[in-house]
Amino acid sequence: MSAYFSLPMYAASIDQRLRMLAGKCKACNALAYPQRLVCIECGATSFDEVKLSGNGTLYTFTVIARGGAPAEFDAQQTLTGVIPVGIIELDEGPRVVGQLADVDVAKLAIGMPVRAVVRRLYEQEGIVRYGAKFVPREVADG
Repeated sequence: MSAYFSLPMYAASIDQRLRMLAGKCKACNALAYPQRLVCIECGATSFDEVKLSGNGTLYTFTVIARGGAPAEFDAQQTLTGVIPVGIIELDEGPRVVGQLADVDVAKLAIGMPVRAVVRRLYEQEGIVRYGAKFVPREVADG
């Protein structure tokens, strides 16, 4: 099983993913991260670009056991055994899915303050893919 994300799609979204750029709807001010073509709140199609802080709180999480992740993460699971993944509610409002890093799985807690950091995600088509992972804010600040 694979979570295939084509190289052109990855390349087209890398700037907004690495710099945490959201779309702010010009009609209703709703934020969307990652950016979309159409506002899910009002249907408008015009956006301003807004840089997000990357700070948020852990809204909920799960731990993917060995063999449960897409094939791109096999090497990571070989090293770590499990992959913690969470839904993070960013301080600016949007909720995003992301891997959790630099954390003891036993210490994960809903409401934990986290911060986005750019990390290696996986390699696909011979290209290392980078993106945001979320670490406890105390780790990011320390």
